[in-house]
Amino acid sequence: MEVSSFQPIYTLMELADRFGATVEGDSEVRIGGVESLKEAGAGQLSFVAGSRHRGEALASGASALIVPPSLDDLPFPLLVHANPYLLFARISQLFQEPPRLNEGTHPTAHVSEEAHIAPGVRIGPLAHVGPGSRIGSGTSIFGTAYIGAGVRIGRDCLIYPGATILDRCLLGDRVVIHSGTVIGSDGFGYAQDEKGRHFKIPQTGIVQIDDDVEIGSNCAIDRAMFDRTRIRKGTKIDNLVQIAHNVVIGEHCILAGQVGISGSTRLGRHVMLGGQVGLSDHVEIGDGTRIGAKSGVAHSIRAGQEMIGIPAVPKKEFFKNMVHIQRLSRYREEIKELQERVKMLEARLNREEP
Repeated sequence: MEVSSFQPIYTLMELADRFGATVEGDSEVRIGGVESLKEAGAGQLSFVAGSRHRGEALASGASALIVPPSLDDLPFPLLVHANPYLLFARISQLFQEPPRLNEGTHPTAHVSEEAHIAPGVRIGPLAHVGPGSRIGSGTSIFGTAYIGAGVRIGRDCLIYPGATILDRCLLGDRVVIHSGTVIGSDGFGYAQDEKGRHFKIPQTGIVQIDDDVEIGSNCAIDRAMFDRTRIRKGTKIDNLVQIAHNVVIGEHCILAGQVGISGSTRLGRHVMLGGQVGLSDHVEIGDGTRIGAKSGVAHSIRAGQEMIGIPAVPKKEFFKNMVHIQRLSRYREEIKELQERVKMLEARLNREEP
């Protein structure tokens, strides 16, 4: 890998103009990096999400802070923005250069003579690119990555070490695939005979991943039985996620670690799934739905819902039920007391009968 001398410097005003923020204080402060409030030092920028962090901000060694309008009185040069965390994320990208390979193809890589490699592609040691594959300009394929036959990878993608993209799968532009992830493994499809034996159904489809998708480490995205499993543009997927055959993930979704999605399920746009959420097969999750961690979903959910639990129920209902669960021991004692009182009343009535 190359050792980079990548060290950009921006004034506070340059950052404000670029991202639509307002400057309070010295607009010519020079920023060469970002850091947490506790660790930031001279020449670095940090952010304050809300008033509960005021004390920590006052003790920070940062040269400037990103703050919401409610904190524009802090004694620092400030970038004021309605969403400090978002602004911090966007500015952070300016100071992060992705790891880069040396230009060209490493001599130990195996690249088929039938592959089409655009100018500016970098291919690392022991990587494999199969016949008929096409790699777009600016893409980096790190060492030991495996690209099968007939794969299409767009421009400016990052395929990290040990990632596997199997035959005929399609990747758009600026896609990031982290180490250990497998794109295009067989979908889990079997038919059972009268003796309980399982016969594999050939999985002849593909996986299509659209522009600006990022997929974490050790994920498995299965190819479709027919047609395609699809991840639409802008979706971000955490580590250790399983996506089964013929699933469709809508635009700009978030899937946290250890999510599992069964076959032919469809997610709308801007859906958020917490860690370890499990979705049954053939369900549809509407646009903007949020499902809390460890939830199990076995039915379709309309757009804009907040769900949690096993089985998943609306968030308000879940927490109302949790209150009752926490009171079960008290309810038990109250029921025992009521049972005793009923027995006493029944005994009294029996004595009073003529």
